[in-house]
Amino acid sequence: MKLTVQTFLTLDGVMQAPGGPEEDPSDAFTHGGWQAPFPDQTVGEFVTELNSHASAFLFGHRTFDIFRSYWPDQTDPGNPIATAINSLPKYVVSNSLSEADTTWRGEHPDTAHLLTGDIVAAVQALKNEPGDELQIWGSGKLLQTLLQHELVDRFRLMTFPLVLGSGRRLFNNGILPATMRPVELTVTDLGIVLGTYEPAGPVRHGQM
Repeated sequence: MKLTVQTFLTLDGVMQAPGGPEEDPSDAFTHGGWQAPFPDQTVGEFVTELNSHASAFLFGHRTFDIFRSYWPDQTDPGNPIATAINSLPKYVVSNSLSEADTTWRGEHPDTAHLLTGDIVAAVQALKNEPGDELQIWGSGKLLQTLLQHELVDRFRLMTFPLVLGSGRRLFNNGILPATMRPVELTVTDLGIVLGTYEPAGPVRHGQM
C-alpha cells in the first residue's frame, strides 16, 4: 500500500482542529473550526473521491479519539466516507492505549488495532501489505516521525485562504528537506487549493 497524507491546511501550514472549537484545543489553540466558513462542494467531492482509494487508515492517538467519537454514529449506507472509515482496518499509534481501548463502536468493533514499539518498522510492514492506500488523516505528531523517515508516498493538501499565526503545523523544523512534484492542482470557487504532491528527491541548490 502507498502511505498517503490527507489534511486541511491554512496558508501558514496549520492543520490543527479545522472541524470545530472542541476538536483539539490543546496548547491553548483558540481557532478551532476555521474550516467551517468554507462550505465548498468541490472539497467534499475531492474528499469522497480520495477516500475511495483507502484500504486502511493510520492515526495518532488524538485523531483516533476524534474520529471514533463521531464516525461510528454515521450509519447511513449511502455515505461512502462513513462506510469506508467504519468498515476498513484502522491502526492507531499510541504508548498509552491498550488493545482493549481501541475498540471501534458500532457494527465493526474489531476493525481497530494498536501499533506500539518500533513504529517505523510497523508502518513499513503495513505498507508492504497488499492494497491501494494506507491513509493518514490529521495525526500531526505521528506525521513528524513518518516525514523524518521518508515514509510518505503522496500528499493531498487542501489549503484554505486564511492565516492563523498559531497552531500545530504539518511541516516543522527537523523534517528532511525534499522537493515535491505536483501531480494535480485545482483551485475551487472559494479559493481553496486542492493539491496532490509526491516526493521528488532531495532539494537542489543554485544561485539566481
